[in-house]
Amino acid sequence: MRGFRVNERDYPACSVPMVVVCLDGCEPEYLEKASAAGLTPSLDSISAKGVSRTALCAMPSFTNPNNMSIATGRPPSVHGICGNYFYDQESGWEVMMDDAEFLRAPTIFQMVSWIGGRVAVITAKDKLLALLGSRLNVGNERTIRFSAERARATTQDLNGIDSVDRWLGMPQPETYSAELSEFVLAAGVKLLREWKPDVMYLTTTDYIQHKFEPGHPVANAFCAMCDEYIGMLDSRGAVVVVTADHGMKPKHGSDGGPSVVFVQDFLNQWTGHDSARVILPITDPYIAHHGSLGSFATIYLEPGDNVRKIVSNFRSVSGIKVAETRKAAAAKFDLPPDRIGDIVLIAEERMTIGISEKSHDLSMLDAPLRSHGGLSEQQVPFIVNRAVEMPEEGLLRNYDAFQIAASAASREATDA
Repeated sequence: MRGFRVNERDYPACSVPMVVVCLDGCEPEYLEKASAAGLTPSLDSISAKGVSRTALCAMPSFTNPNNMSIATGRPPSVHGICGNYFYDQESGWEVMMDDAEFLRAPTIFQMVSWIGGRVAVITAKDKLLALLGSRLNVGNERTIRFSAERARATTQDLNGIDSVDRWLGMPQPETYSAELSEFVLAAGVKLLREWKPDVMYLTTTDYIQHKFEPGHPVANAFCAMCDEYIGMLDSRGAVVVVTADHGMKPKHGSDGGPSVVFVQDFLNQWTGHDSARVILPITDPYIAHHGSLGSFATIYLEPGDNVRKIVSNFRSVSGIKVAETRKAAAAKFDLPPDRIGDIVLIAEERMTIGISEKSHDLSMLDAPLRSHGGLSEQQVPFIVNRAVEMPEEGLLRNYDAFQIAASAASREATDA
């Protein structure tokens, strides 16, 4: 495949397949504890012959912003996706940010498709597919994309595959299951073996990480499953990069109840009205994971409200780690200023941010809350199955994945 340039980053020509695996919600401690238990021989071997580091994810540490950062090689300030959910001021609606119309930058997959490369994009959840598959040269023999969540569906992007579950020989997985992630990884192995994509992106679900802490037998079994499939990808000769979209931390008290700062009550007290709009960008259709409680929020105030005074007040609220104005938050966290509110809040490590108690249905939470979105969930694993030059300590981002993969694949082709 010839080289290309996208979003002001260069990707050199290479002849080796590039595979990036995004293990959704994979706090580094999950792999560390599974390794200590002897359950990740493939990743241990890959780390020994290649590179194993910790990277930072984009802020906020949620699924959609980080998957799109990996897919574009750039932060949300460039691609525009700054949450799973946002307030569209033009329309006046609060909406899911899961449609390609919200994307402001081309993806790496789009560019590879346009230059004639073979591209495969496999997601666990359907919510990501429209964004990740944006503007691909679909309907031809060089592009495949599908989600495990709709594995029985037949689309123009499957290149003659009648239905994915029959093609793969695995039943349609339940949405809330480890099998949803296994389906993605198994499909990636089969595609690499039979279809030989130039670029492939596999992104899983964080169902297990929301429910089980690192080292728990269920979490360890999940890591062992991932390790087996990653080993198969490695054995096929591809350059493989394993990273995550965000980490995951416990967000509950000793009684098991969620730890939450409900900010609407504070706003009503400080502004004298109840019309301030609190947006929780973690919000998505999968509320059983988190009840829409994450560690990042953005607030839209009424004209005349004293923004700086309210920011100052929030800095004194227990459980709030960061309170910034729109301009400061956009600069500090590489966010698009027109898609965040007047104020950005980030919670402490073990806290989440909610609107008000009556705004959240937590009846589906069947385990103590584990969630993400804050600075404490920025650290993610970054493992490469080749020895390759890496950014200096502290500068590595999860969205460097494809450029580092391309660099390793290019060097391998040159050495050959």
